[in-house]
This record gives sequence, C-alpha cells and structure tokens, in this order.
Amino acid sequence: MILSCGEALIDMLPRTSTEGEPCFAPYAGGAVFNTAIALGRLGAPSAFFSGVSNDMLGEILADTLTASKVDTRYLARSDRPTTVAFVKLVDGQATYAFYDEATAGRMLSTDQLPTLPKDVDALFLGGISLVNDPAASTYEALQARECATRVTMVDPNIRPGFIAGKEAEYRARIERMIARADIVKLSDEDLRWLEGQGDLTALARGILVKGPKVVFITEGANGARAVTATQDIFVTAQKVAVVDTVGAGDTFNAGVLAALHEAGALTKAGVSNLPDATLTAALTLGTRAAAVTVARAGANPPWAHEL
Repeated sequence: MILSCGEALIDMLPRTSTEGEPCFAPYAGGAVFNTAIALGRLGAPSAFFSGVSNDMLGEILADTLTASKVDTRYLARSDRPTTVAFVKLVDGQATYAFYDEATAGRMLSTDQLPTLPKDVDALFLGGISLVNDPAASTYEALQARECATRVTMVDPNIRPGFIAGKEAEYRARIERMIARADIVKLSDEDLRWLEGQGDLTALARGILVKGPKVVFITEGANGARAVTATQDIFVTAQKVAVVDTVGAGDTFNAGVLAALHEAGALTKAGVSNLPDATLTAALTLGTRAAAVTVARAGANPPWAHEL
C-alpha cells in the first residue's frame, strides 16, 4: 500500500457559463490528493491521509477518492471547513489563490496521526501541506516516525507566492524532510529554487548528498530524469496538445511510485539499488501518465486502460 499524505482541497477552475459569463467550477484537487487519485487509477494499492471536512466539499473529496479506488480509512474528518483554491490559467499554466485559514486540512494535528499497519510500504508527502502549521509539522512528524522502516518520497511542489513571509522556516523543514527521504521529486524550477543555478544533474547530486537514494527531476515538455550517485537516466516527454498543466507533476509522481511498486522496489533495500531498467520504467510511466493529464482540463489523471 502507498499512503499519500497531504492536502486535499477544492480547485475552483475557470469556466464560461451558458450565458457567456466567466465563472468557476469546483473540482476535487490538491497536489498530494491528485497523486493518490492517480495511483488508484493506475491500479496501485493507494490510500490517503489528510484532514478532510465533513462539509459538502469534504464529501466531494471523499467520494472522489472512493471512485478512484483509494482507501479512505485514514482520513481525519472534522467539522472545520474545506480548503479552496481559485485557479487562474495563462497559456495553460496555473497560478492559485488559496483560502486555507482554520480549515480541516491546515489544522491537522499530531494527535490525529494514524497507526499504520505493516502493509503500508511507502509514504508520499509534499505540496502546500508542508507550508503552514500545525499541518506541516504534523506531516513532518509522520515522516520522522516512519522513515526508518518504510520508504518515504517527498515532492515539495514549491509555490513561492504561498510561502511569502515564512521562507526560512519552510526551507528548513524541506531540508529536514529531504534528508529523511529515500526518493525526492523536484521540477527543474523547484530544484533551482532550492539549490540555485547550475547543471540539473549536478544539482540533483547535491540533493543526494543530503540523504536520498534517487532524485527524479521533471523538465516540463522536454521530459524527466532520474539521478542517483552513479546513474543519470533521461526519458523524453510525449508530445501532446496541452490544455492545462494542473496535476501534471502529481500524476508523474504516481506513475513513478506505481512502476516502483510493480517492480517490487518500494523497500529500503530496493530504492538503494535501482537498476537502469527500473528507473527507465518509472520515468516512462510517469511521463506517459502526465501526458494524458495535461491533454485534458483540470487534474484528471488517466486510468490504466487509457495507457
């Protein structure tokens, strides 16, 4: 079982009404939520942990998880409201305005952490859930508690506008979580935000020195690479007509994890010694799945039969 741990929210996506007026439509989303959904649709054993509201928007989130074959037993339900993000699209690129004060997700606390059974092989963490306390510290505490015996993967999915005024604290948390992680995924922009300018492989190896065994780097429409201490493998992205990029990186993460699960590599020993073929398969499934997501509106990851 792969347990995705992080934000679940409602994306309000721009649409046009039947009267021709600009409007917004609600879609279940959140970076980590999207990864859990994509894992379930790809056929991997997927579960999700987050603070989720009992309100009508929270019901949309829970129902969407169930419809995509994601185990919801670990949801921490409460009567706090659901986080909402209004999305602006410019040439297919998304920017966000978040409404997150006192929500079920943001107020998640350590006393709500689940006890995990042995069949949870790996934890995936990341997204905006690592920015604001108490939730950010709660997810970090979960990783710290589990990282000695279970594989953990971190994708900070950095949104500089969302961390304004708390960058030092945020950088420190990401550094600690990267050091504990077995797998790190970063976009090329995220990598340079963390490490500065330079060659991507060299920067990724700088991340490896901190503790992880493998770093996956997405490079937009070009493709993605996997970097270890001795390997640098690149897979070219499929060319598609992009509708928008919402959920692309999240879907890539799911493809990587699903492929590693299929290869039996989601163990501490397995991720420490990944063959070229396994890394290539992970990159290939990640980029193929992401190509489907960007070719349609919103975060709508593919089912296995669509690949």
